[in-house]
Amino acid sequence: MQTDTRSFSDKLWLVLKGLAMGAANKVPGVSGGVVAFVVGFYEEFIYSLQKINATALKLLVSGRFRSFWVYINGRFLGLLLLGMLISYFSVSLLLDLAIRHYPLLVWSAFFGMIMGSIYYIGKDFEELTRRNLFILILGIIVGVSISLMEPAQENDNLIFVFLCGIIGVSGMTLPGLSGSFILILLGNYVLLLVDAVNALFVTITNSFTGDFSYLDDPDHMRLLVVLLVFAAGSLTGLVTLSHFLSFLLRRYRWATNAGILGFIIGSLGVVWPWKIEVFKKTNLGEIAIDRNGTPILDNYDRYIPSDFNIENILAVFFILSGILGVVALGKYGERTKAKR
Repeated sequence: MQTDTRSFSDKLWLVLKGLAMGAANKVPGVSGGVVAFVVGFYEEFIYSLQKINATALKLLVSGRFRSFWVYINGRFLGLLLLGMLISYFSVSLLLDLAIRHYPLLVWSAFFGMIMGSIYYIGKDFEELTRRNLFILILGIIVGVSISLMEPAQENDNLIFVFLCGIIGVSGMTLPGLSGSFILILLGNYVLLLVDAVNALFVTITNSFTGDFSYLDDPDHMRLLVVLLVFAAGSLTGLVTLSHFLSFLLRRYRWATNAGILGFIIGSLGVVWPWKIEVFKKTNLGEIAIDRNGTPILDNYDRYIPSDFNIENILAVFFILSGILGVVALGKYGERTKAKR
């Protein structure tokens, strides 16, 4: 039986990595899987998830909880999950505010981070065969095509919500494929990552103060059910996708990396900093709004900057900072791998 030899600082870093993954997953156009890939724990993440299988279930049902925990690399997954949960109620909320008030600078930082990820992943690519080049180009085409798709309308049908969970969690397992952006395309980003998460937060805070009035609010309870079904779909997607990716990484390592690199390159269009939000319109030509009175995003109108002003200079600075930040994280990840 293996034991976890991580020091306290390593465990703290794992929580912080989970926090970064959670924050990245919530931002449309950014993939939490990129964080895992660059920082150096992507393969351990995938292989740990694929350990959630029939053997793990047998250990759990038979009451061998310690063996189950060790078998699935539970401490590693648990610390990452803790970081992600903290992120959804802290860093993610701050990012929402930052994107609302300083969109150009935030998108510039993310654009730089993805550029840095492309450099980091591509610099050690060893097998650029015709097949892998084709897969790379195909990944780019798929990534660009996704960024140009028209978003659907919101749909709270529980079967559809479950499917959203399976598809939306792809950003954690497939670097470059943004789960949040896919949820926008499916029409359920606000419902699942804003309204439902806020409902859970209200439930927790009100319960601690002894206020259970939310139990009599049908809309609030509906959002909790939606969040539960979405979480079940996400867990299903994590386990099934991880098994598939684990197989691909074992059998077709460089072809898989080529596809991942293509996805990441294709996602650059989604996070291009210089863009104007385009909102959905009603049949009367007015801007459509959701149940909270928030305008519903349709897509972005992207442009190339022509003005030499302080805002654009800062944007370039944030792009360069994002690139350097990811390269530094990559070097840290390499050192961490060398130690283990």
